[in-house]
Amino acid sequence: MLDTMTFTKVVGSLCGSLLIFLLGKWAAEELYHVGHHGYGEAEQAYIIDTGEDEVAEEAAVEEEVDLATLLTTVDATRGERVFGKCRACHKVEDGANGTGPHLYNVVGREIGVVDGFGYSGALTEVAEVWTPENLNAFLENPRGWAPGTSMGFAGLRDPEERAELIAWLDTIGD
Repeated sequence: MLDTMTFTKVVGSLCGSLLIFLLGKWAAEELYHVGHHGYGEAEQAYIIDTGEDEVAEEAAVEEEVDLATLLTTVDATRGERVFGKCRACHKVEDGANGTGPHLYNVVGREIGVVDGFGYSGALTEVAEVWTPENLNAFLENPRGWAPGTSMGFAGLRDPEERAELIAWLDTIGD
């Protein structure tokens, strides 16, 4: 039934099929890709302009909203709800540090001056004062704005949420 020669034929046919498959793949890549620059870096031979790039650029321009305008139009009380994302590490009571420094009177405060908190040097190298613009940039992408910061928060992508939070924080400590 199953002798050594039959087993050898089965293994040989599987290996031959794999070899044919790999050679076919190689031939197809050579035929349908132009200008190999290295593994995985091939140029397209022809690009069809669909206008998607222009639409994406227009959408990006429309999404850019002036922070000063946002701060005057948002409801500062909604910022307390947004602060729920920060509450695990930050407190708003004066002098009450958590994992992060307290945020009491943070808008307009110098960066890195809270007593009893060890800041990473990355923040003080980027700016001197927590202006609304600096807070906005930091809250959008903390590690992008201050590379090397020890803050592990990914950021707030919605500009309106950031503006609400900044407006609410501006009311804390007045």
